[in-house]
Amino acid sequence: MEKNNEQPDNTAVRTALWRALHVQIDAPPHIIEDSKGLQLVAPDEGWQQRPDMHADFTKRLRASMVARARFIEDLVVTQCEAGVQQYVLLGAGLDTFAQRRPDMASRLQIYEIDQPGTQAWKQQRLQLLDWPMPQGLHFVPVDFEQTTWWEQLIGAGFDLQLPAVVACTGVTLYLTADAIKDTLQQAVRLAPGSTLAITFYLPMELMDEADQPLQQIAEKGAREAGTPFLSFFAPDEVLALAREAGFKETRIISSGDLDQQYFSGRTDGLAPASGEFFLLAQT
Repeated sequence: MEKNNEQPDNTAVRTALWRALHVQIDAPPHIIEDSKGLQLVAPDEGWQQRPDMHADFTKRLRASMVARARFIEDLVVTQCEAGVQQYVLLGAGLDTFAQRRPDMASRLQIYEIDQPGTQAWKQQRLQLLDWPMPQGLHFVPVDFEQTTWWEQLIGAGFDLQLPAVVACTGVTLYLTADAIKDTLQQAVRLAPGSTLAITFYLPMELMDEADQPLQQIAEKGAREAGTPFLSFFAPDEVLALAREAGFKETRIISSGDLDQQYFSGRTDGLAPASGEFFLLAQT
């Protein structure tokens, strides 16, 4: 039987299921309401019993995933209401913004960039589910070993003269430092008034002690899956990279900032893990 190469990335599936798990098992108010990803993935019965879905053990990681999704969504909505008309998801995975927020999607040109296999699988699933497709939704498959995302984005109709929001979450961990520098140097070419929101991971010694065991397990699993973690940064190092690339305004959004913004007042102990932080940079 011929192997079907049109399969979603395992990390993309896991992230979508964590967002769904948040709605199913965490107390309201939910940080983000996303059950569309669960419908998209359509996992086997009993998926909640998977080791990587363990309700308690992955609680802080699950909180991180929904916090970063909410942060990006709030940013995109704010920028859209200020007149920005382009939204780029660099490493889109199984993001469901276009399906969950038709009110916003109808006002935006949305460019989802990812590996060809993940993109083809996602489009097939969207067709099978017969979900409405926003006119402005563009799928931009990129084989990162063959071409650059920047070239493919322009080829898909992206307007270099108009400002945009570019979101890149959960990607830099798998890139070399040189590839990250290239990404920043490409993104700084965006029109004035554009915003880049990109996540980075702290080295183990800078994480809270409570998060280190799970991080060790995650690193081991990534190595065994053939997708090892490559890049870790202290916040000051990231700010230096962004300024070196030429961004005018840069700031760090820490897990503590997200905790204060979205989890304050909760009584269930749900809070994001300490490992991931955002660089927010503007042209």
